[in-house]
Amino acid sequence: MSDHQNLQRWVEHSLPSQFLTSNTPQLFPLSGDAGFRRYFRVACVPPLIAVSAPPEHENNEAFVRIAGLFRRGNVRTPYIYDVDYQQGFLLLEDFGDQLLLPLLSAETADQFYQKAEDTLLDLQCVPLADNSLPVYSRHHLLDEMRLFPVWFLSQLLGLDVTNEDSRIIEQAFEQLLANALSQPEVIVHRDFHSRNLMPLADGEMGVIDFQDAVRGPLTYDLVSLLRDCYIRWPAEYVSGRALNYFRRAVAAGIADTVPDSQFLRWFDLMGLQRHLKVLGIFARLWLRDGKQGYLADLPLVLHYTLKQLAPYPELHDFQAWFEKRVMPVAQTQPWYQIKQAAPLTGK
Repeated sequence: MSDHQNLQRWVEHSLPSQFLTSNTPQLFPLSGDAGFRRYFRVACVPPLIAVSAPPEHENNEAFVRIAGLFRRGNVRTPYIYDVDYQQGFLLLEDFGDQLLLPLLSAETADQFYQKAEDTLLDLQCVPLADNSLPVYSRHHLLDEMRLFPVWFLSQLLGLDVTNEDSRIIEQAFEQLLANALSQPEVIVHRDFHSRNLMPLADGEMGVIDFQDAVRGPLTYDLVSLLRDCYIRWPAEYVSGRALNYFRRAVAAGIADTVPDSQFLRWFDLMGLQRHLKVLGIFARLWLRDGKQGYLADLPLVLHYTLKQLAPYPELHDFQAWFEKRVMPVAQTQPWYQIKQAAPLTGK
């Protein structure tokens, strides 16, 4: 029996009685994410989402545990109606199809980012005392950044990474690690951006793809949101929102007051750590997993990387190396183009 047939039979057995269906509930496949999970809409009233998440690839126990943790902090995650850990099947509340990304424009940005930041503040205010989340450790952060030379430089661009290249790269990694580990520690979603946020009909902001949450740096999710890999905003708009969020975080008691320049340094260099990791991940998604769509997002990530290197003298060696060794090769790639910043007229 196929995995789809097994899921179908499990849904028939697990469907709560309050979800009306006139016959055997059909499962309609939906587009998935970057992982191994597959999603299906269950034709019942109201609809539900069935998930096939192979336990050898996906941590379903963490998904269920973290969903409960987030909901206790008033963060809207899909309600879990049933789960079969052995087969890797879940039956979830259906948030619909509306992601935040296509709703963002010059006219709507303030409204939606305010709601997203409200949600992020609720998340970061959830107490960490129960130690239910792993720490975003130095080892973990470094392993992520090392995807950049392996998958982006060597595998995608075909660069021969020399010992001198590695020395410059590792020196920059040390700067970024020190920055990340010096920040206040909060819950970190790790992918808090416009494709994982869903404005719901009741006015709430739904949050998905949270199963990799950790305890880590204050600015990680904020820079994921405001320097989103899928949409670009003017630099002044981003820094203004970031500083406004920081004042809210101080008022909420999750951060102490530091100079604006210190917070922006945390924010910028945290973004660099994330974007170097993302360059590696997006390259791997194409080369290993055949997910070509992520190649179109690489130019914006490269743009962020260069822009955030420029203000920091301690990273100028890495910047010069990046401009000399990486960009000339990247700019010859068929996927290379620059996404322009969305205009914010009238703001």
